Amino acid sequence: MVNRRGFLAGLLASGLVPVSTWADVGSPSFLAAARLPDDRFALCGIDAAGMILFHIPIPARGHAAAAHPVRAEAVAFARRPGTFASIINCASGEETARLASPKGRHFYGHGAFSSDGETLFTTENDYEAGQGRIGVWDATQGYARIAEFASGGIGPHEVRLLPDSDALVVANGGIDTHPDSGRTKLNLSTMHPNLSYLDFSGTLLDQVDLPDDLRSNSIRHLDVSHDGQVAIGMQWQRDRSSSPALVGLHNRGDAVDLMKAPLNLHRQAFGYVGSIAFSGNGKQLAVTCPRGGCVQVFDAVTCEFVGGHGSPDASGITGFGDGFIVSSGTGILRTIGEGDTMSVNHPLEWDNHLVRL
Repeated sequence: MVNRRGFLAGLLASGLVPVSTWADVGSPSFLAAARLPDDRFALCGIDAAGMILFHIPIPARGHAAAAHPVRAEAVAFARRPGTFASIINCASGEETARLASPKGRHFYGHGAFSSDGETLFTTENDYEAGQGRIGVWDATQGYARIAEFASGGIGPHEVRLLPDSDALVVANGGIDTHPDSGRTKLNLSTMHPNLSYLDFSGTLLDQVDLPDDLRSNSIRHLDVSHDGQVAIGMQWQRDRSSSPALVGLHNRGDAVDLMKAPLNLHRQAFGYVGSIAFSGNGKQLAVTCPRGGCVQVFDAVTCEFVGGHGSPDASGITGFGDGFIVSSGTGILRTIGEGDTMSVNHPLEWDNHLVRL
C-alpha cells in the first residue's frame, strides 16, 4: 500500500498537486514591504479594508514586490543597490528561494512576471559597464537564471508587463551608479533617460526620449492601464528653479504627454515622484510625493490637474475602485476618491510601493 507521503510525492512528480492560490491565503488585494516596530523587515499581504492578512520576514529593507499571477507566491526585492530577492510562499510563510544578482550586478528593487507566471524579469545594473540589464529567471525551475538582455539604457528602475502581450516596458532612469560610491549619482551632466519597450528576447520594439531640456528628469516609476497606456513618474536631478513636469503619459509611437499641477502645488513635490498609478477605471492617474507629503491627481484623458491631497510621507499608491489607495511611511493606509472611505493606521513603516494583486 502506498502511504500518504508517497502518494503526494507521486502527484508532485506528475505535476498534479494543486498549488496554493491567492484565494487560499485570504485573497489579499495588495502587497507592500514594511519595517516592523522591532526594526525587522517584512512583506505584508493587505486586504481591501486595509487590514494585514500576513507578514513574512525578509532579510533586509524591501522596495517593491512582484506577485505571481496565479499561485500565492511573491518576490520581494531589496532596495537599490541590494543584491537579493526573496521568493516567498505566502501560504506557508516560508522563503522558498533567494535570488542573488550575478557578480558585478545589483537589483533596482522591481520585477515583473510574464502573464503565465513562468518567467520573472528583473531590472539590474551592470555597474562596471554602466549599463542596464534585464535578468530572466525560470519560475518553473526554482527560479534558475536562464538569460539576460540589455534594458535599452542606463539605470533601469521599474519594469512592467504590457497587457495582452509578451512585451515589457522599462523605465531607464539614465543615472549611472556604482556600489563603491553608495547611492551617489555619477553621470548627472550626461544622463539620458528613456522609456524602452522590449519583447521577451530583448528585442527593442520602441523607445522614447524626453525633450532635450528634460534630460535631467530621471524616469523612475511606471503604471500601465488596461489598454496599454503607460504613466511615468520622474525625479528631477538639477536645481528646482525650473520646476519641470514630473508626470507623463505615453502611447507607443507618440511623444510623451507631460503634465503638472499649478506651480505653487507643483513645487510641493520638491522635484520627486515616489510612485504612480492609474485609478481602477483608468480615468485618472496619481503620484505620491513623499518629500512634499502630498498626492497629486490628474485626468488621464485631458492631462489636466484634478486635485492635491496632503499625505505625510506618502509612498506607495495603486488603483482602488474609481480612486486610489495610498500607503505612508507613517503606517497609514488610506483611500483617495471613492469618498475617501478608508483610513487605517498600522504600527509600522510602509516602504516605497503598494502592489495590487
